[in-house]
Amino acid sequence: MNKYRLYLVTDEHQDIEALTFVIKEAIAGGVTMVQIREKHGDIRAFIQRAMVIKALLLNTGIPLIINDRIDVALAVDADGVHLGQSDMPADIARRLIGPNKILGLSVENETQLEHAQSLPIDYLGISAIFPTPTKTDTVYTWRIDGLSKAVKSSKLPLVAIGGINKENIQTVAQTHVAGIALVSAICHAQSPKIACEELNQLIG
Repeated sequence: MNKYRLYLVTDEHQDIEALTFVIKEAIAGGVTMVQIREKHGDIRAFIQRAMVIKALLLNTGIPLIINDRIDVALAVDADGVHLGQSDMPADIARRLIGPNKILGLSVENETQLEHAQSLPIDYLGISAIFPTPTKTDTVYTWRIDGLSKAVKSSKLPLVAIGGINKENIQTVAQTHVAGIALVSAICHAQSPKIACEELNQLIG
């Protein structure tokens, strides 16, 4: 199974009740990976949220990824970590989490994409494909042409993120990208389960 196929990134502004609802629904709808993103909360709150989601994912085969924080990933024994360009260097992160955990890295331009090919990571999050309100500091958008070129040039699996929704996900999938990550299209759906089912159908 392609674990990157339908990759849910959580909305840090949802409380634990809303988050629990989204995760349960997304599991039922066929999500294949879950990343917890917490940019503003304190570390105890982050660990608490991670423990709740880890319990929901138990025995589902869906990996739990922690955004940015190696300490939180180690504290809850998550399946992996996703780093940004200003986070801990990938080689140090790999040493800390060991060889068997999943390690992802965001790349935001072609230079970063090229440099990342030699790093000890499992996949790259390619961001942002389209402009998105979820990420306000975007400098560069890849668009479909840029994503297609990146897929052809990268030896590492790529996960596309940023501004992807039901209207454009089919076009994104046609680039043969390994995975597609979404925040709003799942987290803010009335039924995240139905949203995931529809998105999976559109991916094909």
